[in-house]
Order: sequence, then C-alpha cells, then structure tokens
Amino acid sequence: MRLLVASDPRFARHETGPGHPERPARIGAVLGGIAASGVGEAVIEVEPSPADPSLVSVVHPGRYLADLEAACATGGHLDADTVVSPGSFEAALYAAGAGLELVERLTGGEGDAGLCVVRPPGHHATPRRPMGFCLLNNVAVAARLLADRGERVLIVDYDAHHGNGTQDVFWSDPRVVYVSTHQYPLYPGTGAADEIGGSGAEGTTINVPLPAGATGDVVVAALEDLVVPVVDRFAPTWLLVSAGFDGHRLDPLTGLGLSSGDFGEFTRRMLRWVPTGRTLVFLEGGYDLDVLRHATAATVSALAGTVPSVVGNPDLAADLRVSSGGPGGEVVVDVGQRLAALGHR
Repeated sequence: MRLLVASDPRFARHETGPGHPERPARIGAVLGGIAASGVGEAVIEVEPSPADPSLVSVVHPGRYLADLEAACATGGHLDADTVVSPGSFEAALYAAGAGLELVERLTGGEGDAGLCVVRPPGHHATPRRPMGFCLLNNVAVAARLLADRGERVLIVDYDAHHGNGTQDVFWSDPRVVYVSTHQYPLYPGTGAADEIGGSGAEGTTINVPLPAGATGDVVVAALEDLVVPVVDRFAPTWLLVSAGFDGHRLDPLTGLGLSSGDFGEFTRRMLRWVPTGRTLVFLEGGYDLDVLRHATAATVSALAGTVPSVVGNPDLAADLRVSSGGPGGEVVVDVGQRLAALGHR
C-alpha cells in the first residue's frame, strides 16, 4: 500500500496560546505515530498547497474568508474556545488545501490512501461561523469538490464531538452521506439520533449519539449494522474520514472508553467500502499527545494493511487491544429502527 501523507510546518504557526488543548505539538505527536507504526516504506510525503479561495467559497460563502483573514491578522479569541493568531489564516488555507491536494493525487493513481496531518481542525466550522477550534471545514471542502464532480461521497466522523459544521454543509445534499458516532450530550450539543437530514435528503445524515464510557465494540456494531446497509445501497465512490482521536479513554476533554486499537479496527472495516485509492483521512480532535501517537500508529498501519510495530513498547501493545463492555448498544438498535422506518435498512 502507498500512503500519501500531507503536512506542513505552517500548521505550527497557528498559535493558540499556553494551555490550549489544540496546540502545535499535536502535529509532532501524529507524525511521531506514523514513524513508530513501522509503515515508513509505504509513506509518500506530500507538500500541500493553499486551497484556492474559489473552492473554499462553495462551503464558506460570502465574506467569510475576508472576515476570517482580518480576524486572524488581529489575533485573539473568536469565541470561548477558538483562538487565532497572525499565522492562523495561512495555516487554515493549507489545511483545507491538503485535502484538495490529496484528492488530486489519489485520483491520479499516486497512492492507495491519504492522510491529512493538519491543523486547525475543521468539522465544527459551519458555512458562516468558525467554532470549536475550527476555522475552515477541511473535510467538507474536499467532499464538495468530489460531489460536484459526480462522485458519491461517504463521510464518517468518529470524533468524540459531533461534527455539526459538516452536518450543516450537507444537511440537504443527497450526494453526500454523513455518519457521526460521538459522545452525547457533549459540545456542541448537536447530533441527536433524530437529526437525519433535510428535505430530499432524509436518511443521508446518520447520528449515533453514545453515552460516556461507550467502547469500541459499540462503534463497530454501528458501522456494521447501521452503515454497511447504507453503503450497500448508496455505493460510495469515495470515503472521507474525520479522524478525531479524542474518543480515547485517556483524552482530557471527553468521556468515551475507546482504545488506540479501536481506531485501527474502524479503519480496516471502512476500507472495504470504497475502491482502493479512494480513502482520505483528516486529523480532527485528540488532545493527549501519547494517545495521538498510539492512535495514529494503529490507524496508519490499518491504512497500509499492516499491524503497528510494538517492539520495546509494552504500553502501545496493551493499548492496541479493541475495547469492549461499555454502554451504548441500545443506541445502535434505536438508530437502526429509525433507519428502517425510512427504508434505509
């Protein structure tokens, strides 16, 4: 397997200040996880270009980019959680551009899967509002480009926080199926099971709101029991993954019970749903640096069709076990009944 990895030093120039969980060191932790995974020969490093504003504007219309650039030049808080600095706007354009770059390279046959190691993250950014650490919705920009080309796009978001921005972008767009497993209730307060899509796109939004403590076996059940039937009917040609590693049991901001091994298991299962060369993964959340390294190692190993190297690393070996035994199974049943009522299961 050839794994395209896009990252850039500019992402460290998005400065969020002392003590902020979405910090530059996250990129180094993810890159360290790739190095520790043992898939080095499969990795092809890609230098992204900044996103063309015309492609970003199909997701963030109007004066959004101009206003965001002006806010970044000044610096400071956009809301209680979202901080910008003079380097943030360029970083955001490169974060969105990384996905667009890898779409083109994968389309051209240069790789078998892609990973965007980027910040700021994107899935909370709505068409007209930055929020939740997010400035531009990176996965939505790539998905809209693909949908406009006639592709059928499946987005799976397993960040512990619901991707309200991505949901908003594709709420009434039947060309894109958006699936989210997330802790609920939790910031930003959206993602209830009855949020299923707008008129003409009912059932193309699938939310699986999980209680605190939910483990990987529940997410696997959601993927197999809820998503696979939709995949069989929708027949996606591309899979985009919002990879938030903050569902890990050690993450400081959330309360789910996942292990690093769970993220590898999710990836292995999802890779079956689209042709080789049509899977693109975007870094979203995850705020414990050791967890980021371990979870990344599990994920990229799955993308490369291998298992992570654990030689001399007993902590990683233990964390690669798939988690089980937590609550949440009833949620999968409930969402399945809703989908069945819509004729999607």
